[in-house]
Amino acid sequence: MARRDPLTVEILNLLAEMTTLFYAEYDQVAATHQLTGGQARMLALVADEAMPMSQLAGRLKCEPSNITGLVDRMEKRGLVSREPDVHDRRIKLVTPTEQGRDVAGRIWTELDYAANPLAGLDVTERETLRDLLRKIEI
Repeated sequence: MARRDPLTVEILNLLAEMTTLFYAEYDQVAATHQLTGGQARMLALVADEAMPMSQLAGRLKCEPSNITGLVDRMEKRGLVSREPDVHDRRIKLVTPTEQGRDVAGRIWTELDYAANPLAGLDVTERETLRDLLRKIEI
């Protein structure tokens, strides 16, 4: 297979376009809540389950030092708190406050495309896409 065969280029361009649309809408809706897109995505990640700061850095594809500043700002707004992990008190979990959960929920309800970029696929198609993407080493 050629490195840049037309099918691969098309797939990569479609994935990039979907990602661009997703982040653009997330940023736009986040701004209406005086948040950056990164803050809103972080809030969405911890809304259902507290997460270690190191895991957040990995999920948001940024340096752990950036997460510290992000959490600091979110904590000042009363949206998250740092809690010690019950299994390892050296680890700090980012935990949403009630206000944080509320804001995350409101942002999610205001998203159109970003709330469900795969709406055109049925469950079987989504599962197939998920399985194929898992095969790619990301």
